[in-house]
Amino acid sequence: MNNSPTALNKHGRKVLIDGYKFDSQKEANFYVRFVKDSGAEFEVHPKFEIMKSFMTNCGKKIAHMVYTPDIVIYDSAGQMLHVFDIKNGFTPYAIDSAAKLRFKLFTKQYGRFVEIVVVRTHDFKTSAYLFESLKNIHVHKSINY
Repeated sequence: MNNSPTALNKHGRKVLIDGYKFDSQKEANFYVRFVKDSGAEFEVHPKFEIMKSFMTNCGKKIAHMVYTPDIVIYDSAGQMLHVFDIKNGFTPYAIDSAAKLRFKLFTKQYGRFVEIVVVRTHDFKTSAYLFESLKNIHVHKSINY
């Protein structure tokens, strides 16, 4: 099977660095340039349950939902500082409706906004997805903000 990106799958080639399997070169670049040597505690692709499984009125079980952000940064007490989801842009094509639903459910369950990250040559842009739109795009040169 060909792993090259297409308009249908929107995913780049998988990249393996330091034992982490990144979904795209952009994710890998973000890790290498901004996370790896930052001194921060982090996890790559941690899984968070955003909806528990349940039974319907007719007895059918609906499976639970899990959200897997690209990178989560923690403070020294183990509290989440940043929940990063790396995208190609801030457009509806880059952030589809399924992703928006996962962001909403994550925020409801864990009380943290997902920060959309667009990696650029010398820095990266972030914007928190606030339920119906992206707010306040910021440019950063490190994850320490």
